[in-house]
Order: sequence, then C-alpha cells, then structure tokens
Amino acid sequence: MIPALRTFQVRPSLPAELRPLNGLASNLRWAWDQPTQELFRWVDPSLWDRTGNPVALLGALDAARIASLASDSAFLARLARLHGELDAYLAGSSWASQSDPALPVVAYFSPEFGLTHVMQTYSGGLGILAGDHLKAASDAGLPLVGVGLLYRHGYFKQYLDADGWQRERYPDLNPNTLPLRRLESGGEPATIDVQLAGSTVACQIWKAEVGRVPLLLLDTDLPRNAPHDRTVTDRLYGGDTEHRLRQEIVLGIGGVRALRLAIRIGEVAREPELYHSNEGHAGFLQFERIRRLMVDDRLSFDDAVEAARAGVLFTTHTPVPAGIDKFPADLARPYFAAVAASCGVEVDRVLALGQQTADGDEPFNMAVMGLRLSALANGVSQLHGVVSRRMFAHLWPDLSDVETPITSVTNGVHALTWIGAEMTGVYQRHLAPDWPDNPLAWERVDEITDDALWRARERARERMLSRVRTAVRAQAMRRGERSAALDWTDEIGDPEALTIGFARRFAEYKRGTLLLRQPERLRRLLLSTDRPVQVVFAGKAHPRDDLGKGLIRQLVHFGADPDLRTRLVFVEDYDMEIARALYAGVDVWLNTPRRPHEACGTSGQKAVLNGALHCSTLDGWWDEMFDGENGFAIGSDDDMGDSEQQDAADTQSLFDVIERVIVPMFYDRSTGPLPRRWLSRVRRSLRTLGPRVLAARMVREYVTDLYAPLADRARALAADDHARARALSQWRRRIDATWPQVRILDVTADDSATHVGSPRDLRVTVALGPLTVDDVRVEVVHGAVNADGEIDRAVVEPMRHDGGIEPARYAARFRCDRAGEYGFTVRVVPMHRDLLSAADTGRAVWPSAAAVIHQQRLDA
Repeated sequence: MIPALRTFQVRPSLPAELRPLNGLASNLRWAWDQPTQELFRWVDPSLWDRTGNPVALLGALDAARIASLASDSAFLARLARLHGELDAYLAGSSWASQSDPALPVVAYFSPEFGLTHVMQTYSGGLGILAGDHLKAASDAGLPLVGVGLLYRHGYFKQYLDADGWQRERYPDLNPNTLPLRRLESGGEPATIDVQLAGSTVACQIWKAEVGRVPLLLLDTDLPRNAPHDRTVTDRLYGGDTEHRLRQEIVLGIGGVRALRLAIRIGEVAREPELYHSNEGHAGFLQFERIRRLMVDDRLSFDDAVEAARAGVLFTTHTPVPAGIDKFPADLARPYFAAVAASCGVEVDRVLALGQQTADGDEPFNMAVMGLRLSALANGVSQLHGVVSRRMFAHLWPDLSDVETPITSVTNGVHALTWIGAEMTGVYQRHLAPDWPDNPLAWERVDEITDDALWRARERARERMLSRVRTAVRAQAMRRGERSAALDWTDEIGDPEALTIGFARRFAEYKRGTLLLRQPERLRRLLLSTDRPVQVVFAGKAHPRDDLGKGLIRQLVHFGADPDLRTRLVFVEDYDMEIARALYAGVDVWLNTPRRPHEACGTSGQKAVLNGALHCSTLDGWWDEMFDGENGFAIGSDDDMGDSEQQDAADTQSLFDVIERVIVPMFYDRSTGPLPRRWLSRVRRSLRTLGPRVLAARMVREYVTDLYAPLADRARALAADDHARARALSQWRRRIDATWPQVRILDVTADDSATHVGSPRDLRVTVALGPLTVDDVRVEVVHGAVNADGEIDRAVVEPMRHDGGIEPARYAARFRCDRAGEYGFTVRVVPMHRDLLSAADTGRAVWPSAAAVIHQQRLDA
C-alpha cells in the first residue's frame, strides 16, 4: 500500500436536477425515514442493498445511471417531494417550540452513538440509546447538540470460527464515505488540542446532521500527532486501561473545546446551558468547564466546581460496581497534571474529585466524579433508580439509601427507526398521523383488526426468515462449507411457526443460554410437529470476555445438530440492520437477565412496537410496565441472592411459560384460522406499552423533569457574575468546617399507645455551634416499623423553630397514619435556598447515645 501525501474530498458530480440527493444523503434523517431509503434504493437497488449508505451510493454511480435518473420524470418528482419534506421537517414547528421557546440548549456527551449500521460509532445499548435520544430530540425540536468520538475502526465485526468461537476484525472506517463533514476554519481543518500526560494531541472535528440536531465527533488520526496519539480514537472500547483513560479525556475535555470552537465558527448556534453526561465515560467534560470558569470568570477552584456542577446532568447505566470505569491513581496523576496546573491546585485536589475517601492512592472512579460534579443524576428505569440509590448510598452515609439523590427516567426507543415497514403501514392506516410522537394516538390500537394485524405479522416473519437464511448460508460458506451442501439453509425456519428471538450483548448476567439448561425440554419444543417453536439468536461478546464467547459457542454447538439446525440458529455480526429484521419478525422477544442486573434493556421495547410479545424476567423496564396481560413474566420479583438457585428457578419458570401459556395461546385456532387470543394480547401490549416505550416520551420527561428545572437553577446561580454560586460554595465550606459541632441534645416525646390518626407532639433541643437556624432544618422522621426495628416508607416532616439559638429548640406534631408498631426519630440536615434538596450535601445528624430522651406526655 502507498500512503497518500495529502488527501482531499472528491464529491460526486451530479446535474442540477439530482443535486437534492446530496442534501438528502448528508442529513441522517434518512436513517429513520423509510420513503427516503426507498428513494435511494430506486437510485440503484443492488448498490443500496450492499451499502445502505447514500453517500457511498452516490459516489459509486456511473455516468449512464446518473443520466438515466436525470431524465426520469417520476424519479425527479419523488426526489423533489422528499427534499421538500426534509426542508419542512427542519424548518417546521415542533413540540419544543410550541411548549416552551426558551428551553435550554443541551450538550449531550456520549462515548458512542448508534445512528445507522453504516456508521460503526456504537457497540450496543448505550450507543443505541444515545442515537435514539438525538433522533427524538430532533423530532421534538429540542435545542440539543451531541458530542462524541469518531472511531477509525469502529466496533468490531464478528465472525465465528469452525468451533463456534467468536473472532473479531476491525474494518477501516473512512469518514469521507459517510454522512459527515469535517469542520474547517480559514480553509484548513478546524482542530483543538488536548494535553495527554505531557503530549499535545490535536483533534479534528467531524459534524453529522441528525435531523435538526448537530453531532460533533472528535478524531485524533492526524499526521501532526505522534503515532501513539493518532490511535487514541482508533477503536471503541479497545485497548487497555490507559487507552480508555486517554479516550475519555479526549471525549470530555476535548469535547467541550470542540463545542466552543464549533460555536465560534458558526457550526453550532448557541452556547449550551446544560451538559448531559451519558454515563461516566464523558465525565471529564467538567474538568474543562471548571478550568474555563476559573480562567474566564476568575472563580476560585471551589466556586468553579459549584458553578460547573449546577449545569450538569449525569445519567448512569450501570447496575453493578464492576461496570464502572476506575483508573489507578498513579496512572491518572500524569494525565491530571495539566488540569491541576491550569487551575492552580495540586493534582491530588483534582484526583480527589473521583475518590470515595481521603486515601490519595485510591483509584479514580468515574461514577463518583460524575455524581459529585453533577447537579442531579438519574438511572434509566424505575428499578435501576432503586438499584443505583443502593449502589451509591455510601457516598451519602448519613442518609438512608432511599434518599440518595438519584432519580430515574425510563429509556425509550425511536419508533420510526425500529418499526418495520409492515407494522408502519398498519399504524399509518389505523392510528392518528402523529402516532410516532403522540402517546394518545395509541388509544386507537383496538381499531386494528385481527386480519390486518396478522397479515402484517406474517409478512414481517417471512421477511425476517429470508434475511436469516441468507445470513446463515453466508456464514457457512465463509467457514469453508461447500455451496452444494448448504441446501438445508433454505429450510431454516417455518414462516407459520412460533418464532422466539434473543439478541443482545453476550454477558454472563444476561444468561443467553438459559434455555440450554434443560436441553431435552428444548429439543421437544423445537422438534414438535404440530406446535413447533423456532429460536433465532444473535449478539456479540466483548472481545476480552471469554465467558461470553463461551456462551455463544454453546449455542452454536447445540444448534449444529442436523435435527435442530433449521430450528435454532445463531446469526453473526449483530448490528442495527440485523436487529431491525429480528424485531420486526419474531413473535416473542426473550430477555433473561439475572434480576436486578439489567439497567433498562430496550431491545424488547423495539420488538413490542413491531407487534411481538415480550417475555422477560422482571428486570429493567419490564419490572414497571408488565401488567400481567401485556406480555409474559419469567420468575418473580424476589431476589434469591444465590445465582445458581436463581438460574434454576428462572429456567423452570421460562419453560413453564413457553409450554403452558405461549405455545397454547399462539396455536389456539378454536375460533377460526387466526390466533385471536394471541392477537388480543398483542393489541393490549401495543395499547399499554406503545406510548410508554417511545423515545418521544423519554425526551419529554428529560425536558420537563430535569433539563428545564436544572437550567433554571443554573441560570440563577450564574447571574451577577455567579454571585449565588459563590455564596453557595462559601456556605458549603462553612458547613464542612463546623458540622461536627452540631448535636441533638435531647428529645421529648410521648411513646404510649395511641390510635390511627392521633396526633403526637415532639420537642427537640439542638446544639448548632457557629451555625444559625437558617443553616439547618430539623426534621421528624416517622412511620410503621418493620421486624428489624426500621421505619418503612418513612414520612419526613420539618419541625418548627420554637425559640433559642444556642441551643435551639424545635417542636412538631405528627400523626400516626398506620396501625401496628410505629416509630419516629429526628435529625438535623444542612439547608440552603440554592440546594436542590436536603440530600445534596449528604450530611445529617441523628440522635446519639449521649442524647437525653424524655418520655412524657406533652400538652397539645
């Protein structure tokens, strides 16, 4: 190979009549607009099916085909209409403009974005969620800009060897063949610099248009960089721990700098008021924001931390501590030195932002930093919010885990990206025109007839099986099997048989081989002649996860039996394209994570929107949305603790559900040729789940519940040269210095038996030290007591200041609202008007053994 001395862009030369094709190709709205995709298929069906990439398609057209299209009046009419629709979409009114024109500009940082299978800037659920977030934000007209990395080799392509073991290859990604544009300034590539342990690394910036939303992607593959530095953005989740640290610094620090540059040269319209960190990988964005506040606004380090955290939302997707990025302190120090020097503080001061204790040698924890440097954090389902509050409760040791300040917004999926053509046609005929974005439109699902629903499901199943047959045949030929011996691949799947799909990352906790725990029972289901079941598997294991690779090999070996190979198949190289075919065609989407290890698990949401029924353990989103009749549940919501016992119980439950409920319901034709009980449940699934699993719903919740209120607070703290942020920072320092002097001296209350609803009076004396009554809130905590002597579902009410300063006296009256054993306690928490909540500081003083408890009846 001969390296190029210089490179430049050669764009396809299209006549004026066809130039609107460039506009359609350059905006990624085509990735979720089926009519535009069909237009590109019209341009050249074989090229489109081979690439799925309109930029590459247009670049490969020959002169004869260009001339033919330019004289095709029908094509030109369709082109003009679709280009006009894109212009109308970009300029038209939206939910955001109609609801609140002053919504904050949000910078959405993520290490990966799953927008289309032709751009390998994603690996799995985190990236797909980020891509759907951008698409839904575009549809809603939300002023949002995405920031991520452009990986020159993307995520790996998966293939299986003759033994069924996963192998990886990393194809080169040429950004010039993608719907991307490199930013330029003065005719040269626009670049920013990032310091990586003493090395200055230049990053160029690529821009994608995701509908109305711009997406900036940083790339270090520049000739001016040293070879080691050019590879920082080579692979998604590749390399060792240090490589990951280098990538995340480029994403966070470099991303903020790239955003400022894009604003300066007019590529992004407005300065963000809010930064949304999608997982901890992007958390270093705060380092740069703190530095800029110190340089531009001359804030002290502590004041800059206070001002910076006011404008950040941190979303965690991690349900287990092992999933959090941690960097050894000795590795992190050289990389943090430049930040510390520019902020005028010792490097250990910066390092402490991500350490749980004062031990300077403790690893730097990205989730700890994310929680400390954000105004608010959220999990991605209600159950995940509960799990996250427990997992991170140690950072707020004075509070109960239910008060850990982590809320939740349940993930959703972008409807037009994931719903197949068959069900899209059904919805367009029977629902309101705005069904992809309007939850109320789904109330008309019951108007869809059994005939229409079943015809769409049959066509989608047939299309999916055709795709699977082609894929399995290609897999076998690549492994060296003779074409003449592959006739059996034409028999894969029965278009009338119950089809179960399982596709996701192969990690141990997701239990992709749960069905194999009872192999004979599975064989009977697969080989049944009157009520057959067929299963399609797909998914990748992390390149360093040999356990996950072993699970894939088990499935491949089981399905290699000549009696089973047309009933149980594994499709290689799972990506967005394969996913869409499976979501559209399966009848049941199977999800088997070991509860509660699934943060959300949106794959089932996509299948549900296609008319499949979800069968899952009660984990992630299914825990909050399963109503007993809109799908199927595996096991219960009890957490056994012992994984082997849990797996055995869930296996038994899974087979019972399939054999006793799913199979009989699917094959019940007692009232005619259609499975009317099955279709009734599908309609219930669509009616109850359709509006709840939409990314449109998710984005609106982020806007109304988190973005807007956080932005209002951030604006208030930033006003008048950050006056309130400075004051809040000073108040925190005073609280930190004097809080050990706060004590509860005595409590006076009546603990005699009473009746439900009866009042109970309480008095407390508190030593505040140098603090004032305006710095604290004294609270009574009361509720029913469980067998362990703990208050369940505690009610927290403020007590009123009843005189005195040092000590201060407080009084309250509360009512016992439940029968049985009842209890109360009291506490003191710091309070300031600019805190989001009393939990913000994580501090509380509870009665100690030295406190005097007076048990006497108080006059009302």
